[in-house]
Amino acid sequence: MNNSYGKNPGILYHPVENIARTEAYLPTECPQNHASNIMPLANGDLLCVWFGGTQEGIADISIYLSRLNYGESTWTTPVKLSEDATRSEQNPILFLAPDGKLWLLYTAQKSGNQNTSIVKYRISSDNGYTWGSINTLFDTSGTFIRQPIVVLDNGEWLIPIFYCKTAPGRKWIGDQDTSAVKISADNGMTWVEYQVPNSTGCVHMNVEKLTDGTLLALFRSRWADNIYVSHSNDNGRSWTQPVPTVLPNNNSSIQFTVLNNGHLALVFNNVNAKNCAERRASLYDEIEDDYEPMPQIAESEEAPKPELNGKTAFWGAPRAPMTLAISQDNGNTWPYIRNLEVGDGYCLTNNSKDKLNREYSYPSIKQTADGKIHITFTYFRQVIKYVCVTEDWVKDK
Repeated sequence: MNNSYGKNPGILYHPVENIARTEAYLPTECPQNHASNIMPLANGDLLCVWFGGTQEGIADISIYLSRLNYGESTWTTPVKLSEDATRSEQNPILFLAPDGKLWLLYTAQKSGNQNTSIVKYRISSDNGYTWGSINTLFDTSGTFIRQPIVVLDNGEWLIPIFYCKTAPGRKWIGDQDTSAVKISADNGMTWVEYQVPNSTGCVHMNVEKLTDGTLLALFRSRWADNIYVSHSNDNGRSWTQPVPTVLPNNNSSIQFTVLNNGHLALVFNNVNAKNCAERRASLYDEIEDDYEPMPQIAESEEAPKPELNGKTAFWGAPRAPMTLAISQDNGNTWPYIRNLEVGDGYCLTNNSKDKLNREYSYPSIKQTADGKIHITFTYFRQVIKYVCVTEDWVKDK
C-alpha cells in the first residue's frame, strides 16, 4: 500500500491534539477498502473485516480480515476470506455465537446490481485463524446484510436484512428497498422472516437490545433525509413503522451499540442532502452491470412503468463529518456529539484507483469491558481507519 496518511499502516498512535484517542490505518494492498465491521473477542483480540479490491460492485472485490492481538500495537496483514470470480463480495459481518464459534457472513452479487445479491457464510472454531467451507445462508436474489446478528433474551438469533428490489428491466437504484429481520431458533440452521411495515427506503437496519428488554432499530435512509427508528416489544416478531429521528442521514451507513452503562453510542455522518447541489445517478453509475434492459416497445404501446412511492433515492450527498453521539435515554435524545473526522466528504465517484473519493463512511462500533469504544470506518475509500476513545472523550468536547 502507498501510505499517504503520514503514519505506518496498522501501527497504533495517539493524535497530537488528544492522547486519549488512539488511531491506526489498517494495512491493505487493495486500491479500494470499504464497509468494515469490528468484533472484540473474549481473549481481548480485536477483529476487523471489510471488502477490498478495485471498486465496489466489480467481481474482484473480496472479503478481508485483520487482527489486533491483545496487548500488541500493530494490526496484522489482512487475510483474504472469499474469492468468487463471478461476484462482488461485500458487507461482511462477524458474529460470535454463544457456543464460541465465529461466523463470517457477507453478500455476493453480480457486477453492479445489488438485486442479484445472495448471502454467504463460513464458520471458524479457533477465533478466526482458520475457516470452514463457504456456504449459502440466504439464496433469495436481492438479499443484503450490513449489521450484526443479535442474540435475543430467549436464545434466538436475529439478523437484520434488506431487499434490493427493482422493476424488470430497470437498473437497481435503491428506491424500492425494504427491510425485514430473520430469526433462528436452532442456531442458524433455519430462519423465519418478519417484515418491517412500510419500510421502503429504510435500509441497513441496526438492531440492539435495550435495558428495558425492548428492541430498538435505527435505519439508513435512501432519501438522504434523516436516520429512521423502529421498535419491537415481542422479540422481533413485529415492528413499528419506521419514523424519522432528529438526526440527519445522507444515504450512507450508520451503526450504534449499547454501552456497558446502558447508554447508546452512535457513529454516523452528521449531514443530509438538504443543501446538496449535485447528485449521482446511482451507486454503480461508473461500471457496467448485469441487468437485462427492457425489450423494444412499439410506438403505439405504452412502456410499463415501475410502481414507485414517489421518491427517488439520493446518491452523492457528502459523507463527512464522521460523528460519534451518545444517548442516555434509549435514543430519544443525543446531547453529546463530537466529530471523529472532518472534511468535504466528496463521494460523487467511487474511484479509489485515482484517489478521487474523499468520504468517511460505513462506521462500525463496539465497546469492550474496559470501557474503550472501538470504531472503524472507511477513509477516502482507500483504507479502513481504526479509532479508540471513551465515552468521556465524547463528553469532554
